Amino acid sequence: MYQIILCHQTVDFDALGAAVGLTRLRAGAKLVLTGGAHPGVKNFLALYRDELLLIEQRSVTPQRLKRIMVVDTQQRDRLGKSAAWLDLPQLEAIEVYDHHWDSKSDIPATFRQVENVGATTTLIVEKLQDAGVSLTFPEATVMALGIHVDTGSLTFDQTTPRDVRALAWLMEQGADLQGIRDYIDPGLTPRLQKLLSAALEGLERAKVQSYTITWVCLDTEGFVPGLSSIAERLMDLTEADALFFGVQYQRSAESGSRLTVIGRSRIPNTTLLPLFQAVGGGGHAQATSATLKNVNASDTLQEFVNQLIDQLPHPLTARDIMSSPVRTIRPHITIAEAQRILLRYGHSGLSVVNENDQLVGIICRRDLDLALHHGFQHAPVKGYMSQTDTLKTITPETTMPEIESLMVTYDVGRLPVIEQGHLVGIVTRTDVLRVRQGENWGMGEMGNRSSNGKRHRWASCLIPKPQDLIPAGIWQFLEQVSQQAEQRGWHLYLVGGAVRDLIMQQDAQKGRGTETASHEGASLAPLKPSPTLLQDIDLVVDGFHRTAQTGAGVELAKAVQEQYPQARLEVHGAFQTAALLWHKDPTFSSLAVDIATARTEFYPYPAANPEVEASSIRQDLYRRDFTINALAIRLTSPREGELLDFFGGLLDLRSHTLRVLHANSFIEDPTRIYRAVRFAVRLGFHLEAQTEQYIRYAITSGVYDRSRSQQNPAPALTTRLKAELRYILEAPYWKPALELLNDLGALRCLHPTLELNPRLWWQIRLLDRGLQRFDPQHQLDHWQLRLELLLAELAAPEGWKVAQSLELSADGIKRLKLLPEARQRLIKVLGNHGEIPPSQIVQTLRDYSLAVLALLAVKTPRQVRRQIWHYLIDLSHRRAPLNGHDLKQMGYKPGPLYREILETLLSATLDGVIGDRPQAEVFLKQYFPLSKNSKQ
Repeated sequence: MYQIILCHQTVDFDALGAAVGLTRLRAGAKLVLTGGAHPGVKNFLALYRDELLLIEQRSVTPQRLKRIMVVDTQQRDRLGKSAAWLDLPQLEAIEVYDHHWDSKSDIPATFRQVENVGATTTLIVEKLQDAGVSLTFPEATVMALGIHVDTGSLTFDQTTPRDVRALAWLMEQGADLQGIRDYIDPGLTPRLQKLLSAALEGLERAKVQSYTITWVCLDTEGFVPGLSSIAERLMDLTEADALFFGVQYQRSAESGSRLTVIGRSRIPNTTLLPLFQAVGGGGHAQATSATLKNVNASDTLQEFVNQLIDQLPHPLTARDIMSSPVRTIRPHITIAEAQRILLRYGHSGLSVVNENDQLVGIICRRDLDLALHHGFQHAPVKGYMSQTDTLKTITPETTMPEIESLMVTYDVGRLPVIEQGHLVGIVTRTDVLRVRQGENWGMGEMGNRSSNGKRHRWASCLIPKPQDLIPAGIWQFLEQVSQQAEQRGWHLYLVGGAVRDLIMQQDAQKGRGTETASHEGASLAPLKPSPTLLQDIDLVVDGFHRTAQTGAGVELAKAVQEQYPQARLEVHGAFQTAALLWHKDPTFSSLAVDIATARTEFYPYPAANPEVEASSIRQDLYRRDFTINALAIRLTSPREGELLDFFGGLLDLRSHTLRVLHANSFIEDPTRIYRAVRFAVRLGFHLEAQTEQYIRYAITSGVYDRSRSQQNPAPALTTRLKAELRYILEAPYWKPALELLNDLGALRCLHPTLELNPRLWWQIRLLDRGLQRFDPQHQLDHWQLRLELLLAELAAPEGWKVAQSLELSADGIKRLKLLPEARQRLIKVLGNHGEIPPSQIVQTLRDYSLAVLALLAVKTPRQVRRQIWHYLIDLSHRRAPLNGHDLKQMGYKPGPLYREILETLLSATLDGVIGDRPQAEVFLKQYFPLSKNSKQ
């Protein structure tokens, strides 16, 4: 169904926020702007356009429309030319959502929701809550802006408790407070307007490390309320990064002069709070105030400025945040092929280069959509790309504020990074937004002072000193690897599970549990390292900031092995990885270190092995499975120790949430379902609602059934799936993990009919008790026996066929083939209710191994199971009073007769005919008398 959402002309934040929310409720719906936007909305879209499901009005094909939704208005004339679409005969539904409850409507709606709340966005938020939908960072922010603006930040008379609750939920979803402050525009009283004019005239500025710091002091007659509004306006109007706004006044002749100073800062990873606390003030890291008595106003403001300048971190540059290498195409590539490349790599635009690899243009997704809309899929991209003479480019040293300014000023979504005439990277809106998102969570560098006053840097109070969490020998190794990387101009990162576990260890040792700590200037005390924490270390080399060498990880591993010759080196060229392995080393014990070149992946078909290409650290993290595993710590300068969290992994980690990174992740690789269950149960996390929906959809879609039906089964269903099954079934938490797999329907990844019914679940638990009793030393592979019991539930020969596809051991496959016949035999021989001689039980069971008997015990009726337990507990341990040596001493000639005699003696012993040696000797004389042939 082709459906769109219409906003009124000159769209405001409430209309935009409601429309964005509806795109999450109506799958496939696109947002259409009907013309014009408020200045704040225009600035917001300059950065966030690519994050929203927004299309141009001219890209709509009216003849295909089936459903139209209208938000924040009930009048056709506010929809501009788009109003004509409401009269299309093929429309199946017209929906209206509005909060102007006393407004008349001329829209022929089939569904109308108009309620007396402060913002239309509130109505949509309530629907999102009921549907259990989670929002992205930009979505939550624009919807929060909608409520803020239309309710005057919850101060207007029309504000309701529903608006407050909706806004609170949006904050929980990750709405960006800094972004909200940036785009809200409150009014000023006449008196404050005069002070604002005076402040603008007297404002002083200093440019430091690309940051603009401003300050001004005014004299007034008495205290003026609302000065913070002037500070906010000054920040907006001057585009300053930091402001110190002072107002000096005389309260009375006796009390002397007072100086009120308001501080504001947009500079990431700085804090004004300690500056103001030192003079008796307070507030927050980015918004503070203080009132001082009888001080020199000019000197006081200058001191504040100097202290902030001393705190400034090294600014982020394009080299730090750019995506590299750049995906490029030639000018003759067709529109259709360019679209396919965008789909494959998930980009929103492509750089176009000539035969000399020089940049000649950029083509974005909107350009391609329009070309395809008009049927020019076979046309070359050169006719639709933006030419270089109109492109804005930057250098690797361009700072973040300069990048943001270019994007907003020229409304460009991507900036090519040129160094010595070559295209070395590209900075997109997404790159900037990720940095902004990280800054708002306290990521990145922070300036701090030690007790001796010396300035030092640390990358986040989360992991201020990683070396305090890592055993000394391993930390020394990491430092040496980092030095090797720096010498080559590369960045080195500790990534994945090690970072996750370090943060969890730190939280546990600090006693913080899952609570989020304050980031404002509070370093953490050293923690005692855990010597067993890191046994598997993943390192990623981002070698594309200074060189385009694809084998950076392998080269680095070879260089490190020269310093650690005792380590075994394994190289996997196809995946650009190398492994250094230690076994029973006096320093490292058993340690595996994987060093990989940053790379990206593409799955050519569901459940396949991925195709791998070199890439950057950001794209390397993006290819991972879950947000909690997409964390990295930079180990090289500058900003060593910096925590990289582009996808909200830290918040998920501390809220015990397991969230998948990609909607198609489980379709591409079914083993991720098993990994999700393993991590959730092992860490005590819950599956995020949408992640669970993705799992269930992937299973019910039938993609795994189609994969199994192919002549050549997908590799993921053999090696990777077998590995995940082993991880789960041999773990101490295998029971809840297996239950969760069954609840999700994930056992169908093995076979479409496999499920954990109550009888099978009872059998598995009974098997576990039997293995605990009869194999306490784990001589058998308990995990595989559990898996074999699951597969034995399938009708023959399906069970052993699945075992073959999983490449189980030959013994395991043999057991599955043997099990049905053996079960029938035992039921026939041992299943009657009469008394069965012990010798018959032994003769029936002794040819079966312990593994087979363990499986048979739970797959047979109770009568047979009791005989198997009797055999394992007692009968299998009984011995005849005489052995072969005794027979020889008694004069019996060694030979085939020995076997018959010993078998008969054992049966007689088991059945109680004989009990000791004398009785056995009498028995032999009676039944096996010595003769000439039997004598030696």
